[in-house]
Amino acid sequence: MKFLDRIEEIIGGVSLGVMVTIAFVNVLTRYLFKYSMAFTEELTLYLFVWATLMGASIAFREGSNIAVSFLYDRFGLKGRRMLDVLSAVLSVVFFTTLAYYGVIEVMDEIAMGAMTEAIELPMWWFTIAMPICSLLIILRVLARLRIAFRTETTAEGGE
Repeated sequence: MKFLDRIEEIIGGVSLGVMVTIAFVNVLTRYLFKYSMAFTEELTLYLFVWATLMGASIAFREGSNIAVSFLYDRFGLKGRRMLDVLSAVLSVVFFTTLAYYGVIEVMDEIAMGAMTEAIELPMWWFTIAMPICSLLIILRVLARLRIAFRTETTAEGGE
């Protein structure tokens, strides 16, 4: 999993860095030379998808995704376990669905030879982020659930 951790961080970081650089250069050229590079908006948008989905995977890995702990904290150990399992099941169902339809989208784009408008790169280079990151998130959800049960089991045994 350490390899996946590093890949997520590299892809997310590089995507974000390239987005910021492109946006900055485009602002400079627009104001200094009165020229806007059309491809920058398109590339920034597609890199945003990669950065966002990699960030979501990292958030699931770290357990730092949004959670409503107000109700969760009011439950006992068994209630929390049930909520953890429910949350994991719903997350896995959602991201499995997203991965499934993402694969269909990628296959359609490959079959049609869909290209981006401004930079004329294969569209699937960018939409493949959806199924890849969905699978990474599923792995992260299951790993967090496993860690939570291990930690709780260890805590129960120590009491």
